[in-house]
Amino acid sequence: MQAVVQTADPHYTELFGMLRYHLGWTDAAFAPCQAQTGKRVRPVLCLLACEACGGDWEQAVPAGAAIELMHNFSLIHDDIEDRDDTRRGRPTVWSLWGEAQGINAGDTLFALAQLALVRLSERNIPAATVVAALRCFNQTCVALTGGQHLDIGFESRPDVSIADYLAMIEGKTAALLSCACEMGSLIADAPHSQRKALRAFGHHLGLVFQMRDDVLGIWGDPTLTGKPVGADIARRKKTLPVLHGLERSPELCTLFTQEALSTADVRRATELLHETNSRAFVERLALEHHVQALAALEEADLKGPAAQALHELAQTLLERRQ
Repeated sequence: MQAVVQTADPHYTELFGMLRYHLGWTDAAFAPCQAQTGKRVRPVLCLLACEACGGDWEQAVPAGAAIELMHNFSLIHDDIEDRDDTRRGRPTVWSLWGEAQGINAGDTLFALAQLALVRLSERNIPAATVVAALRCFNQTCVALTGGQHLDIGFESRPDVSIADYLAMIEGKTAALLSCACEMGSLIADAPHSQRKALRAFGHHLGLVFQMRDDVLGIWGDPTLTGKPVGADIARRKKTLPVLHGLERSPELCTLFTQEALSTADVRRATELLHETNSRAFVERLALEHHVQALAALEEADLKGPAAQALHELAQTLLERRQ
């Protein structure tokens, strides 16, 4: 990714500095630093899927970079849309350089993701495969932004159901992990059956990932997550445990009708979620999707160290703390 997110044009130094800052490579003055860079789960899935299907993981590197850049373009825009001023323990791009520059920086990262993916042609990948990869990539972008559209709409809707929420995260989170797995198998020229199974693996793994994120957004250790305690509740964000709790607690419903929640309100809301067993509900559902992910991986009938690494990664995502 470093090779893609750079420019020789001095007019664009600040723009690319913003991108490199967001990616965790520099500080706000654009000096190199060792900041949090995210988990890089998506590109790792792409490379492992390629290797597990008998391909050369190095050929899939441009696709892995493109997927991670697509994810990060969406994060820059999400931060603006959600009014989040902190990500990975640092100020967000828009909070430092303004909303307009943040939008522009996200757009730039999206374009760079496309350019990264086209670099597959430099690694002896057939033109038809590159076109198929671009189609998969852009279909995923539509699903991703569609999921974000639903998520934004949920903020003003009083009637969001758990089924609505699951449909949203299928687009916003699961689609990207599905894409990563399918892209790797596509580059390896795997048979359709393996590609289908790996896509299902990524889909269920994506749901696990988001459900775990929802738990961490309320009960996570802020020193690990980079977010304040109860951050999702303070924003009255309709995550899965919150929706489960709202269906069972009139008091929680009343709290969430307030325009702002105090520290005491956040504490009380967390207590109510405990009383409704909402955390246990989400963790149980995540485990069900984890089992389905492993079943899909078994169906793919992969062999070797990369296949084992996919299995281990699935377990790690279920238990992650950040």
